Amino acid sequence: MGHWFYDEFVNTGRLPLLCFFAGMILGFGFIRMSVRLIKAQVRWWPGNVTSGGTHIHHVVFGVVLMLVGGGAGLAIPDDIVTWRSVVAALFGIGAALVLDEFALILDLSDVYWSERGRLSVDAVFVAVSVTGLLLLGMRPALVDDIVSPGPGGDPLSVAVTFTFDLALAVVTLVKGKIWTGLLGLFVPLLLLVGAIRLARPHSPWARWRYDGRKPAKLARSWRREHRLREPVIRAKIRFQELIAGRP
Repeated sequence: MGHWFYDEFVNTGRLPLLCFFAGMILGFGFIRMSVRLIKAQVRWWPGNVTSGGTHIHHVVFGVVLMLVGGGAGLAIPDDIVTWRSVVAALFGIGAALVLDEFALILDLSDVYWSERGRLSVDAVFVAVSVTGLLLLGMRPALVDDIVSPGPGGDPLSVAVTFTFDLALAVVTLVKGKIWTGLLGLFVPLLLLVGAIRLARPHSPWARWRYDGRKPAKLARSWRREHRLREPVIRAKIRFQELIAGRP
């Protein structure tokens, strides 16, 4: 086990990333447990942090931790892996606290326990998923296009490949397929599939290309949304509520 850990994370330089990943998961788990206990008015658990009658949201502490962890990570030499891993974990905890109130930052209002607050949980899930893929040794296609263009790759072909992959990613995201777009950065075939297939009915692409111009495509998109997407979304929401609590 020790040799596996050393070979997979220490030798490959991914130990700080692993600590960041662990810090983000532990930070999110702790803060969600905390806010649920506060919401349930559990007497033995400390309440919200206030100063002069002002509720200090945990995003503030997250920003501070990210500044400390990020600044220290830049200052510590690369060969001091242990301390770089410690501050990476600190940065991960701070990132979890910030992302847990992503909806609040976006709306500039306290929507934590509203339906709009689900955006925060989505943001955390995206960050955890992307970091997990990086931990598995996968690298975004857009990075590979530049770093590993392949033998004989001249600058023009690299630029064309990069632009093509970027265009596919943008089209996929504009079609409302967020997860397909994000995972497609690591598996380029998904970007091609996402860019070719129908847009989701509430996406910018559907508003620009289908609404009023291609009613048949819009109707087909809505049928697919009701038949395929909505059951998946309901399952995702139930899983999120199990972890983060119900609005």
